[in-house]
Amino acid sequence: MYDVSKTVREFALEVPQATRVFEKLGIDYCCGGGKTLSDACDQAKIPVDEVLRRLSERGAQPAGDANWTQATLSDLIDHIVTRHHGYVKQELPRLEQLLNKVATKHGERHPELNEIKPIFARLSDELTSHMMKEENILFPYIKQLEGSATDSGRVRAPMFGTVRNPIHMMEIEHDSAGDCLAEMRELSSGYQAPEEGCFSYKTLYQALADFELDLHQHIHLENNILFPRAIAIEAGQ
Repeated sequence: MYDVSKTVREFALEVPQATRVFEKLGIDYCCGGGKTLSDACDQAKIPVDEVLRRLSERGAQPAGDANWTQATLSDLIDHIVTRHHGYVKQELPRLEQLLNKVATKHGERHPELNEIKPIFARLSDELTSHMMKEENILFPYIKQLEGSATDSGRVRAPMFGTVRNPIHMMEIEHDSAGDCLAEMRELSSGYQAPEEGCFSYKTLYQALADFELDLHQHIHLENNILFPRAIAIEAGQ
C-alpha cells in the first residue's frame, strides 16, 4: 500500500496523522524528513512493517487538524508565529526557572540535570535569535512573494539575494535545535523522572517532552511545507 522508498517528509505530507505515528515511534520527520522511510526505520531500529501497519490503522484527519499544505503561506506563517513562536516564547523562561529549581534540589543525586542545563540554555538562545530573524526578515519576504504571485507582479530582490539563502540558514538552525532536543532526551532517559522525583521534577520532564513535541511540529511546518513552497514561488517569478 505504501512505498517505503518515499521520504519521511512525503509521508508526513500525504498520509493523515503520519506525524503522530512518527512522533510516537521516535522517527524524525522534521529535520530528518529527507530520509526514505526504510532508512529512517533502520536508524530508529523499528521494523518498517510495524510502521506501515500503524500508518494503515490511522483514520481520516480529525476535525480541528488543519491541512496546512492547502493553506495560503500567509495563513501558515500567521499560525506558526501565533501558535508555535508564541508557545516557545512563553515556555522558555518557565522551563529555565523550573530546570534551575530542580537541578538545585536534585542535581547532586542526578548529575544529568546539570548536563541538561547548558544544553537548554543554548537551545533557548538559538531559538530566540532564530524566531527574531524569521519574524523580521524571512517571513515578511515570503508574504511579499506570495502577494506578488497573486497579483502577477514581481517583488524587489531582497538584500539576501534569494529566499534559498535565509531558508538554508534556518534549516541549519533547525538541525541544531533538533540536536539539542535529542541530547536532552537521551540524558533524561526519555524524560522519565526517577521514582523519588518530586512534583516539580515530574512537571519539568513532562514540560520538556511537550516542548519537544511542539518544536517537532513547528519545524515540520517550516521545513516540509512553508520553505519548499516559498522556494517554488520565487522560482516561478
